[in-house]
Amino acid sequence: MGDSQDWTAVPGTAERARSVLATTWSCAVTADGYREELVGAHTVTEDGQVLLHVPDDSSLATAAICAPRQEPSAVLEFADVAPVPVRGRIRARLWLAGWFTPVDGHLAFTATRAVLRQSSGTAVIGLDEFAAAAPDPLARAEARLLTHLADSHPDAVERLTRLVEPQSLHAATRVRPLAVDRHGLTLRIERTRTHGDVRLPFHAPADDVAQLTERMHVLLTQASASSCPRALQRQRADRDR
Repeated sequence: MGDSQDWTAVPGTAERARSVLATTWSCAVTADGYREELVGAHTVTEDGQVLLHVPDDSSLATAAICAPRQEPSAVLEFADVAPVPVRGRIRARLWLAGWFTPVDGHLAFTATRAVLRQSSGTAVIGLDEFAAAAPDPLARAEARLLTHLADSHPDAVERLTRLVEPQSLHAATRVRPLAVDRHGLTLRIERTRTHGDVRLPFHAPADDVAQLTERMHVLLTQASASSCPRALQRQRADRDR
């Protein structure tokens, strides 16, 4: 759920789903009455088809061979986990329902339904839209970028809170970078028992890391020029007294 800060441009649902698919390293497969967790076993084609690489003698390969064609016989689940430790670390879940076909030593998954669940809600994605969408251009670099920001530049994160409306920082105990995409940076504001997210939009979309660096410099310059009090900093000082 967003905090009181206004939310601006965000990736479309299909683009967000393709970003999850492009960056997750593991998936859970439910097929023929059993569930299996696979790590590093899948790749994704340009149109979003999932290819699973499993041993020929695996139960999943056997189930795929025996399953009726063109009937949903499996569900793949992908969890998008925030790279920076925060409360409520799973940012989204993507489910693909469909069936497997053995092809050239791997299992090709044909999706019949795609569903994405985020904090903003759950949406069914049209299959043509899903196939045509591309991951966010920063998706594959996001984990490295956010962990670097959190670990090496906590002062910058603190400064960015000047761009957050004061009421959203009320009772805040910690602010961490939660997500970044071509349209903006999302901060997770944690309180003692709750949390919320605020989004800091870029003045223009960033299509690569170089452009992202420039967009972040603009945000930091705006934050430095802001006269808004740093409520989080004041709260920390009060706790230290």
